[in-house]
Amino acid sequence: MSLRPSKRHAMMGINRTDLATSEGKVLGENHQTDHWKLRGGPAGLHLFNRTTGLNVLLDDVPPPASLYSRAPRQVSVAITNRCDLACAHCYAPKSLDELQFDTIVRWLTELDEHGTLGVGFGGGEPTLYPEFALLCQCLAHKTRLSVSFTTHGHQIDDALAESLRGSVNFIRVSMDGVGATYESIRHRSFAELLSRLKQVQSISRFGINVVINGQTLPDLNDVAIVAADIGACELLLLPQVPVRGVPAISSDDMQSLRRWVDSYRGPLKLCINESSAEGFPTCDPLVQEPGLRAYAHIDARGVLKPSSYSDTGLKLSDGSVLQALDQLAHDLEENNI
Repeated sequence: MSLRPSKRHAMMGINRTDLATSEGKVLGENHQTDHWKLRGGPAGLHLFNRTTGLNVLLDDVPPPASLYSRAPRQVSVAITNRCDLACAHCYAPKSLDELQFDTIVRWLTELDEHGTLGVGFGGGEPTLYPEFALLCQCLAHKTRLSVSFTTHGHQIDDALAESLRGSVNFIRVSMDGVGATYESIRHRSFAELLSRLKQVQSISRFGINVVINGQTLPDLNDVAIVAADIGACELLLLPQVPVRGVPAISSDDMQSLRRWVDSYRGPLKLCINESSAEGFPTCDPLVQEPGLRAYAHIDARGVLKPSSYSDTGLKLSDGSVLQALDQLAHDLEENNI
């Protein structure tokens, strides 16, 4: 979710400055017809431009249910569980599971055809996937999906940046604190990260992710300043979840985070994961499209889940992803999840 006073924004980047209405006109060289995708749902007709990230919601006349898109608005895919870091707070499974290239393309092609607007690749570290650049290139040309990924950034060199330009629409870089705090968590040079971010900036628009806990919270002002200075457009706040002996963020730290959000007046768009959004000033213009209509996750074992944190899921087979989504929705409703 995106954060703004008294408003609720969707994670896809909808906010008051980039959400047009049916009365507005959108002009410019990046707003050609083939850059747009249309999705129908209970909230209205949703147009999305993957090149600029602009969203337009036509909500004057709700479309009939027959025009509702069947696929989730956004899908995340953990293409590999491999990672060359060992961060204590990471919830990703520590395994060598990895999805097959052709399987990923087949799943995402089907979802694209039925209304999904974007895919976010994660892991593990997605840049360690053997055919990562080729995968992004394939989807950029074969589908109309917005392609994004989350990375620690240390694998992005000149060659990888060059191969990703034109195929990736947004990048999220994990930066838990600055300086010594970052280095104590990631065991990598903070100066090296800043150098890598210059390559990230040459690929696409990007944002910074920060896990919030007692160790990183004191650095949050500096994180926001550094993120803005290096050209990021948003800051995604991820309150610590309990994992492998690491406790969840404390209630006191969560309250301090709320106060920080309320007082922030910088240039970055603030976002927070939906599971932690309670008590924050959020805005969601697509509140009528919750659950699997909004988002789904596929892990590196090929299990379809309602979120990356969820223990509930359905193993995907060679059949339709849409059929699996329908079955998962039925199972969640039947078990009151």
